[in-house]
Formats: sequence, C-alpha cells, structure tokens
Amino acid sequence: MSVSFTILPRRGLVYVRYEGFVHPDDTQKALAAYSRHPDRAPGQKQLVDLAAVTGYDADYARILQIQAQKAETFLEQGRQTVLVYYAPTRIAHEMAAIVRRSWEGLDGIVMRTAGTEAEALEILGQPECSLTELLAGAG
Repeated sequence: MSVSFTILPRRGLVYVRYEGFVHPDDTQKALAAYSRHPDRAPGQKQLVDLAAVTGYDADYARILQIQAQKAETFLEQGRQTVLVYYAPTRIAHEMAAIVRRSWEGLDGIVMRTAGTEAEALEILGQPECSLTELLAGAG
C-alpha cells in the first residue's frame, strides 16, 4: 500500500506518508484504518508527507469521493482539522493542489502546503526541524 500513518496521540498529530505511485483505493483503505484506530481523536492535526510520491492516479471523481469521506471523519464533533502537506517536489505539489481544491469552501478544514520539513513542522507548532526527529522523539 502506498499510504501509511502513525498517530502521535500526545501531540494530537497524525503523520501520514505516501510513497511510490498513489492509487485512490490506497488512500481509502488508510482512511478506513485510521477511522477505526483506538488513538484516533477528533481535531487531530494531519502532517501529510508527499516527498516519496512518484506519481498518482488522477481519477478526480474518485479523489473527490474520498475527500468527502475524509471530511466526515475529520469534522466529527464540529472540530477543526489542520492539514499540512509536505510537498517538496513538483509531483507532490500537484497532488497537494488537487487536494486543496477539494477542500475549498469547506468550513473546519485548514490546509497548508510546505516545501520543507522544517516549515511543515513549524506550521504545526512542533519543535523539531525534521520528520526523523519528530518520529524518533514521539515514541
């Protein structure tokens, strides 16, 4: 599967990593697993790492359908959700732009795109400067 996630419950943060060629079904499977995870909580910030993406299936209708499912999960109990997409490559930036368009006009979702790990972590209020540091210190 091209999508994995790690919940950092003490930080109220979910680290999501995409790699390789991304298929919408992989995103849907990861979302279903996240929805059932015992550490999931409304309002958790999402750090989405697109650095290792090599391509994606641009099935826009399917992407919008999955984004609607994400909205149901993220906006539970009226909580705002902050999503930061780490997009250091052209492909990653394109993918983040598609997602951004799907969130436009939706109250409760705040999305930002960052070109560096340090910028992504700063937006999320994390003290680390790299994802390696974040994940090493979160255990």
